Amino acid sequence: MGMLSGLLKGAAAQKVIAAARKPENQAKAKQMIADARAKKGRKA
Repeated sequence: MGMLSGLLKGAAAQKVIAAARKPENQAKAKQMIADARAKKGRKA
C-alpha cells in the first residue's frame, strides 16, 4: 500500500509540474499548493 500511495503522489506531482509550465496555470498551481499546505497545517 505504501508503494501505491508513493506512485499516486508522484503522478500528482508530475501533473502539477506539467500544469505549472503553462503561464495561465501558474496562479492556479500556486493557489492549490497554498490550499494543500493550509489543510496539512490544520490536520497536524
